[in-house]
Amino acid sequence: MTTQVILLNGGSSAGKSGIVRCLQAVLPEPWLAFGIDALVDALPPRLRGADGGIEFADDGGVHVGAGFQALEAAWREGVAATARAGARIVVDDVFLGGPASQQRWRKALAGLTVLWVGVRCDPEVAAARELARGDRPRGMAAAQAEPVHRGVTYDLEVDTTHTESLACARTIAAHVV
Repeated sequence: MTTQVILLNGGSSAGKSGIVRCLQAVLPEPWLAFGIDALVDALPPRLRGADGGIEFADDGGVHVGAGFQALEAAWREGVAATARAGARIVVDDVFLGGPASQQRWRKALAGLTVLWVGVRCDPEVAAARELARGDRPRGMAAAQAEPVHRGVTYDLEVDTTHTESLACARTIAAHVV
């Protein structure tokens, strides 16, 4: 079966977005990219805080409320519908709920051929990237580096600690059928 969705999971600053851009460049067919950061950016300001939305704590913690969860569920279903309509999709996500997050995606993507990819990065390297980016609360990368992978099953894992995005993308592309 032809791969319809590539789903990347990894902590903040692990290198997922760079891999997505490289995948779009190396894969022969066009692939649309959907990322959790774009969903967060699309939220109305009132859902960027403690009142049922998504809140980024000063220590790097992330807290999600019912309002965000409802919109995230709709987003997942929209991504799946786009794949079912014939587009090939690359998703960049952070499984804050570990296996529960993967299960929500599995339900939305039921019937589609998905390549599940874990994107790992040493917490210290991710923290240095986070600091250089300057657009994330300090501590988020280190806090997410390991927990987002616990209990999650993958078809393939890549590690960006010492491997460039392009090389990771080529490894992933070699598993796309």
